[in-house]
Amino acid sequence: MYVLNTWYVAAWSDEVTRQPVRRVICEEPIVLFRTTKNAAVALADRCAHRAFPLSAGRCIGDSIECGYHGFTYGPDGACMKVPAQSTIPERAKVRKYPLHEKDGWIWIWMGEAADANPADIPDTHWMVDDSWATVTHSVLFKCRADLIHDNLLDLTHESFLHQSTVGDDYIYEHGITVEVEGNVVNVDRLMPSVEAPPLYAETMGISGNYDRFHCTEFFVPNLHVLHSGITGEGRPREEGYLIKVLNGITPIDANNSWYYYAFSRNFAVENQEATEQLKVGLAQVLKEDADALEAQEIGMQSRSEREFDVLIAQDGGVAKARRVMQAMLRAEARPAEANGARQPAPAPVVVTGAR
Repeated sequence: MYVLNTWYVAAWSDEVTRQPVRRVICEEPIVLFRTTKNAAVALADRCAHRAFPLSAGRCIGDSIECGYHGFTYGPDGACMKVPAQSTIPERAKVRKYPLHEKDGWIWIWMGEAADANPADIPDTHWMVDDSWATVTHSVLFKCRADLIHDNLLDLTHESFLHQSTVGDDYIYEHGITVEVEGNVVNVDRLMPSVEAPPLYAETMGISGNYDRFHCTEFFVPNLHVLHSGITGEGRPREEGYLIKVLNGITPIDANNSWYYYAFSRNFAVENQEATEQLKVGLAQVLKEDADALEAQEIGMQSRSEREFDVLIAQDGGVAKARRVMQAMLRAEARPAEANGARQPAPAPVVVTGAR
């Protein structure tokens, strides 16, 4: 169900302190905390003694103490103390997860620790670049992560779901170009000679026609970077008002996901009023998405197993991303099957009119 040999956003850097924080990622309970030297640590949130959540305990020095019987674990996951006796059982240890802190996010590797390479984490530097201004949100989406991926790969929904902020009919009137390189899917849409959407026009202080563009870069399965903006008619994109929308999607379980969102812009960087307008407007966009995908999740759970999505040409990115995801899941399933574990078969992809 989940690609595990990859990095997921576990939290914002400022969310992890000396006070233990609980997260559930790919159905695995995790406790996050910092050592006395401010290093972030992630351990399985389950004491080896009686499975009590370590997140309900406390940090002591660089270790975390279980709040039930006082078993104390170091940042490597090994038990260092059992208050009731002097000896420590050999099996008294919990799993330690690789972490990497970058650009305000803490990334966690859920697969084999030996395979974790921070160089595989996508570029997100705009969030901490002084020449860009950033608005952030965190939202619990009551839906499977796959629905969020589909939502971000097919932005024609903006024409209907986000009419008062970033939507317009001309979005679905223009087609897309889809490219795949490794596990990265790019979906590009150019909308020439159109008006800027209401939220952008207000914060940019502009009117008239421009060339608008979307390019969703999906690093399967964890991050969507939307390279978006408007520029003068017929002019290069890099000359325009540029937006980088960073969407960290982290599965909780089969029906819930964390959505870590950052909206970085290269215009009105010092304008606090524009920042506040975007904070409010983008919160509305995210709520509209969350409500729509929750309703979609309910529909998905109630439909027959014989029914599948009917995809159209605008879903070219969706179809290709699903194939990449299925290939990654199959690659991880092979070692498990060799060890006797059975894995669920991937869902079929049905495409109508896509190229």
